[in-house]
Amino acid sequence: MSEHEIRGEAHGTAPVPLSVLDLVTVGAGHTATDALRTSVAMSRLAESRGFHRYWVAEHHSMPGVASSSPAVILAHLAAHTERIRLGSGGVMLPNHAPLVIAEQFGTLEAMAPGRVDLGLGRAPGTDGATAAALRRADRLNESADDFPQQLAELTRFLDDDFPDGHPYRRIHAVPGPVQATAAGGVQSPHRPPVWLLGSSGFSARLAGVLGLPFAFAHHFSAQNTIPALDLYRESFRPSEVLDAPYALIGVAALAADDAKEARRQVMAAALNMVRLRTGRPGLVPTPEEAEAYDYSPMEKEFVASWNANVIHGTPDEVRAGLDGLQKRTGADELMITANAHSGEARLRSYELVADAYGLPRADSRTH
Repeated sequence: MSEHEIRGEAHGTAPVPLSVLDLVTVGAGHTATDALRTSVAMSRLAESRGFHRYWVAEHHSMPGVASSSPAVILAHLAAHTERIRLGSGGVMLPNHAPLVIAEQFGTLEAMAPGRVDLGLGRAPGTDGATAAALRRADRLNESADDFPQQLAELTRFLDDDFPDGHPYRRIHAVPGPVQATAAGGVQSPHRPPVWLLGSSGFSARLAGVLGLPFAFAHHFSAQNTIPALDLYRESFRPSEVLDAPYALIGVAALAADDAKEARRQVMAAALNMVRLRTGRPGLVPTPEEAEAYDYSPMEKEFVASWNANVIHGTPDEVRAGLDGLQKRTGADELMITANAHSGEARLRSYELVADAYGLPRADSRTH
């Protein structure tokens, strides 16, 4: 593993590398099959336009989010792409045995050598009851302090380096480094880089101390972005992975051909969040449904607050918003998530952002 597998390259006039975060959103009137077909189309578009990486987020028990199994989706996307980095944004470590994650991502690495990222979160990605149903044991009272130990165990499985005397010394994640020790074995030069994800200071500090790359969820925790990034940079210690900090931020951004259409799409996504936050998760509503919805005063306040952190409008407006955010935060990479009712709107948004920055098309780039 090298810094080359972490640090991206900016294209066109973008200030930093641009990437994609996909929630595999399902809109009213559409199926999960439709959403996954959109994900394939988006990954191919992102690759053709020079976006650096494409991540899929783990969520559960949410009808409008079909990304409950990132490893399965990433395997599908690997079969439809050739160059773009693919990864989890993230896999929620408390939901899984570390060995299982090491096996899944070792398999993905074997499918797409040198293209796989393993982003890890410490939240369950759902509500408490669903988290209990996902767990291998009843550990709802598990504290955040267990996350570093889980991370250390996962890392040892990925590197196959448990010390002598450890109960897992003879257990190996396959595909993985152990295959190089078998007769005639050849070691792959790649191992999925581990990223820590966060929306507060805990993972920021841990990523810094361990010298790992860090991804911050600005799209739903904007008030904590700069404090968390400052903490990460202050805590950073050089490691075998990175000589200097590398932080990306997740950004909610949607571009449309005109500002009115962008606003309509953003309002539909905001109504979806209103329902989610009030215990009524469902499919992403249509813009027409959002326009006809009778918002309570509290809901109006929530929508205004939520949309204040969603960069939306014409391509030029979105580019200006992304440029300003990058300048304020000093982020090394911007990972854009475009939330809208239709797959067409999401695809169009990424195409317009690419055009706004003059990102080259596949046939004009060397690879």
